[in-house]
Amino acid sequence: MNDAKLQAIEKIETKTQLINDVADKIWEYAELSLQEYKSCDLYCEVLEKEGFTVEKGICNIATAFSASYGQGKPVIGILAEYDALSGLSQEGGALTEKPLIQGGSGHGCGHNLLGAGALAAAIGIKHYLENNNCQGTVILYGCPGEEGCASKAFMARDGEWQKLDAALTWHPEDCNEVVTGSSNSCIQVSYTFNGTASHAAGAPEMGRSALDAVELMNIGVQFLREHMSNKARVHYAITDAGGVSPNVVQPKAQVLYMVRSNHVAETVELQKRVDKIAEGAALMTETTFDRKFIDGLSDTVTNRALEKVLYKNFEELGVPIYSKEELEYAGKLAMTYEGHDNAPGTGSMMDADYADMAIKMQAEYKNSCTKNGISDSDADYGMNGFLLPHYMGEAFKPSSTDVGDVSWNCPTAQIHVAAWPNGCPGHSWQNVASARTDIGHKSAVHAGKVMCAAAIDLYENPEILKEAKAEFEKRTASGYVCPIPEGAVAEALL
Repeated sequence: MNDAKLQAIEKIETKTQLINDVADKIWEYAELSLQEYKSCDLYCEVLEKEGFTVEKGICNIATAFSASYGQGKPVIGILAEYDALSGLSQEGGALTEKPLIQGGSGHGCGHNLLGAGALAAAIGIKHYLENNNCQGTVILYGCPGEEGCASKAFMARDGEWQKLDAALTWHPEDCNEVVTGSSNSCIQVSYTFNGTASHAAGAPEMGRSALDAVELMNIGVQFLREHMSNKARVHYAITDAGGVSPNVVQPKAQVLYMVRSNHVAETVELQKRVDKIAEGAALMTETTFDRKFIDGLSDTVTNRALEKVLYKNFEELGVPIYSKEELEYAGKLAMTYEGHDNAPGTGSMMDADYADMAIKMQAEYKNSCTKNGISDSDADYGMNGFLLPHYMGEAFKPSSTDVGDVSWNCPTAQIHVAAWPNGCPGHSWQNVASARTDIGHKSAVHAGKVMCAAAIDLYENPEILKEAKAEFEKRTASGYVCPIPEGAVAEALL
């Protein structure tokens, strides 16, 4: 690494306590999607003190913000998230499920760390631009509601990401890797059926059941499953069954649908078929319904040019180093769930040979820790303290992220940094517990360093951005189909 890059990394190191403090405060706030007012205020306050120009409420989303520094091109975006999940309140650093607030929220996806790591990267990049008299701009984007709004898709509809030459981000995970491949796009729509109440025994012919409409819609979608892509998914939740009295014909009932498919254009078309089933259900029951768009997001678009830059810097910086106490904690936490011995990484999901290699790397790391006296049998399936090889095959994950909408509008890439033990289930109390430990802190700081170093390469080597842009244009030649309709407003689901 050159001196300018090393100095930027050192700047992040000097801000370790600040980064950790921000991560912990966001963890404590544990605010749900589009309710992250304290979290947003904290980030904006810190960023203003660090010398960024901050704008709150971008794209008409109250808890979204942008924080920029520099001038001219290239413009590099760093993406931060900070929303929590309902029902996952949990004591930090615990080895058993211990809610701090019964029924409260918690950072089961580690977004307290995600935002803090993005902050770290932005601080390092600003230091580089400021001290090397470089032309270029960094923008840290505060992206709320990833779990229940998909704010990045709303921002995409409004053209925000087209300002960028590239976007970089990361996510806490159980391993260290550069992320590759596509994911599922997703659309959420709520259907509220309206019927006519009546005595279910005395005058059933007078009633028009909204609950019947919901159930018939669900049956219609069940038959649709036979006739959709094998990568498509349709999920639903009855959010209002119309009451608890069986002797009343329910005049109102509501169901929430989530439609997924590998490509956003396919999801939009599949969603239209689900809408038709709702129309049919209303027709059969002589009810009406109100359709409310909730959110939508796109599949991710691979960019190998950016992935290679991230991987090179990840290799040079290495991975977080854990103490004996941290490894022992991770090992014990891993024993509280099934799957702690799974092969880690995206590549392991797609390729058996890669999975075998990943398991061997686990064993080698374990042996190294044991040899150096910093691990014992309790940590057999603990942290993956090594960088997985860059998987170059085609990859697909059935989950969804609104980073996909960014990737359809500018070259985008991301990394995973281990923030909890191997195989730790997503959206779990174990994730929440680990995200409030030094293991989590280290992941955020390290992610910031890798993204900062990669961004500096993009500023210093225009050919990399040129290559990334050419690949982006080729992969997105079919055009971006935004899943957010005109007029839709980002609203909290809960």
